Amino acid sequence: MMDEIEVLLVEDDPAVREGSVQALDLAGFTVRGFDSAEPARDLLHAHCRAVLVTDVRLPGMSGLELLVAARAIDPALPVILVTGHGDISMAVQAMHDGAYDFIEKPYSSEQLADVVRRAADKRRLQLEVHELRQRLAHTQGIDAALLGNAPAMRELRRLILEVASQPADVLIHGETGTGKELVARCLHEFSERAGHHYVAVNCGAIPETIFESELFGHEPGAFTGAAKRQVGKIEHASQGTLFLDEIESLPLAMQVKLLRVLQERYIERLGSCQPLPVDVRVIAASKADLKELSDKGLFRNDLYYRLNLIALEIPPLRARREDIPLLFEHFMLDAASRYRRTAPPVSAAHMQALMRHDWPGNVRELRNAADRYVLGLSGALPGVPAAADSVDSAPGSLADQVSAFERGLIEQELRNARGNVSAACAALALPKQTMYHKMQKYGLAAEDYR
Repeated sequence: MMDEIEVLLVEDDPAVREGSVQALDLAGFTVRGFDSAEPARDLLHAHCRAVLVTDVRLPGMSGLELLVAARAIDPALPVILVTGHGDISMAVQAMHDGAYDFIEKPYSSEQLADVVRRAADKRRLQLEVHELRQRLAHTQGIDAALLGNAPAMRELRRLILEVASQPADVLIHGETGTGKELVARCLHEFSERAGHHYVAVNCGAIPETIFESELFGHEPGAFTGAAKRQVGKIEHASQGTLFLDEIESLPLAMQVKLLRVLQERYIERLGSCQPLPVDVRVIAASKADLKELSDKGLFRNDLYYRLNLIALEIPPLRARREDIPLLFEHFMLDAASRYRRTAPPVSAAHMQALMRHDWPGNVRELRNAADRYVLGLSGALPGVPAAADSVDSAPGSLADQVSAFERGLIEQELRNARGNVSAACAALALPKQTMYHKMQKYGLAAEDYR
C-alpha cells in the first residue's frame, strides 16, 4: 500500500469508476469509490491521509463545488479533477483556484496512476512536515534541547539526566559538529548548578602564553602588563560548571595544573601564593581519542583517567539518519524566523538527498544546509542542484536540454513570484493556459513556491 495514503475517487459512471478503482488498486493504492460527491466530502478532515480524485460533472454537488468544500476543510489537500473534452479551460482555472491537477477523459490506467502517485507523494510530505512541526511544538525539557528519536539519542538523554546532578567530572566524546557543547549545557542546565555560572573555554583557541592567566587569573604585577587583578575562568565558574572544549589541545604543562585543580579543588592566581578553594564541576570534550593520545604520550594518562570517570559518547549524524527530517525541519523553522522568511517545502528528492549524505560536519553541517535552503542559495542541499542550477544538468539530447532549461526558467519565475502564477506568466510572456500545461508537464505546483 502507498504508505496509507487513501484515494477517494468520485465518478458517477459505474464502468469508469470500477475501472479506475481497479487500476489504482493494482498500482498499490487503497481506494474508495463513490458515485456522488457528498459521501466523499463527509470523510474529509484537516490533515487526513487522502488524495481526492473527482469527476467535474456529477449529480448533486459538482466536482468544482467539491473542490471548494475540500479546500475549505484542508487547503493543502491534493484534488485531481477528471474532465471531459471541452472542459480544459475550466480545469485550468480550477488549478489556478487550488486544484492539484486534472486528467482529461478518456485516460489510461498508467496516466491515472502516475498523477495520483505524484499527488500522494506530495500529500505524504505535507503530513510529515505537519507531524514534525507538531512534535517540535510539544517538545519540552531535554527532549527539546537534544532532538532525535534514534535509540542512541534516547540513551544519551537518559544518561545526561542520570548524571547531571552527580558531582563527578564528565568527558564528552564526539566528532566535530555533533553538539558537544550542547550536551555540556544540558548537563549544567539539568543539574543543581543551573543557577550559577556556565563558563566555556575552547582550549584550542587560547594562545599558550596567556592560557594560565585566562584559566587561573592573576594579581596586579604578576607579569608585564598585569595592571589589575583578573579573575580566571575556573574561579568565575565556582559553584557552577567549567566546560573545556577541545581538551586534547591543552598544553602538557597546563594539563599538570588542571589535574591538580581536579584533585585538590583549589587554585592560585598568578603572582599569588594564596590558595582559593573552588567548587566547580569540570566537563571536558574532545573529538580525538584521548586514550590513544595518552598511549602515545601526547596527553597525560593520569588526567585522562581522572576525566574519564563518566564518559558520554555523541553519535555522528550518519549513525542516526532517522533523525535527519526532524532536525532539518527544526533548523529550517529556526532559520525562517531569523531571516524573516517562510520555511519552504522540501521535495521528496531533496529529502532523499539529505538522507543519503554522510554529513562529515554532522549536525552543524545540517544546520548550515537548512539556512542555505531557507535563503534559496544555490547548492543548498548536498547532491541536489538548486532550481537555478538545473540548466547545468548532465547533457542529453537537444530536446532534453531544452526541456531542462525551460523547466528551470519556469521554476525560477514561480519562486520569484512566490507561487503567483499570473505574475510568473507576465514575466515569461506566456498565456496562462500554456503555463498550466507546462507546469503539468514538469510536475510543478504553484503552492510549492508560496
